[in-house]
Amino acid sequence: MGDWFAARIVDSGRLPLFCFFAALILAFVFTRINVRLIRARVRWWFSNVSVGDVHVHHVVFGVVLMLFGGVSGLVVAEGSEGWHAVTAAVFGVGAALVLDEFALILHLRDVYWSEEGRASVDAVFVAVAVTGMLLIGLRPLAWELPEPLSALPLSSEPFFAPGVLVANLLLAVATLLKGKIWTGLAGLFVPVLLIVGAVRLARPASPWARWFFAPGSRRPRPGKMARALRREQRWRHPVIRAKIAVQEFVSGRHDLPSPRRIKRH
Repeated sequence: MGDWFAARIVDSGRLPLFCFFAALILAFVFTRINVRLIRARVRWWFSNVSVGDVHVHHVVFGVVLMLFGGVSGLVVAEGSEGWHAVTAAVFGVGAALVLDEFALILHLRDVYWSEEGRASVDAVFVAVAVTGMLLIGLRPLAWELPEPLSALPLSSEPFFAPGVLVANLLLAVATLLKGKIWTGLAGLFVPVLLIVGAVRLARPASPWARWFFAPGSRRPRPGKMARALRREQRWRHPVIRAKIAVQEFVSGRHDLPSPRRIKRH
């Protein structure tokens, strides 16, 4: 294990990325344990931080740590990989604290334990997934051409690699506009998924559907919309239920009423 770590992580220059990755996961898990204990009114070392009547959210500490880690990483002397790893870990802790309250930043109100608060967990999962793929050596948008493509006669042409990059980027945009977020993100590293996501039917609530076939679009297509709704019900809803179960196992139940709904009433 030690030899593998040295060869694949240290010798390849990925130690700072690994430290960021590990710190992100550990800090997120610790933060969620902490807030769940606070919510359950369990007395232990940590509690809510307030200055007067102002509750200081942990995103504030995250921003400070990200600034400290990021700036420190910039000023550390080149070749000091150990210190770069330390600053990357500090940045990872800060990123975990910020992403854990991503939903609060997005909605500009305290939705931490409401349904909208699940966006924070989604953001952390995305960050962990993307960092993990970078850590194992995958590169986004096929910047480094795989062996089959590099063997083609045209691969030596100066326009070939940029052309592949632009094509993958366009496919990624189409996939994301069709509402397939995870397919689009994974496809940045495994481009064949972008082709699948781009050619398949869009999700019914996606921007693509609203523009091209949903009721109220320029060319409403009821049949296509009905197919999209059937697919959503058959395939997407079970996946969402499973995702929510995993989220709540990791981060606790997001069961408070939405502030938006309370305001309406």
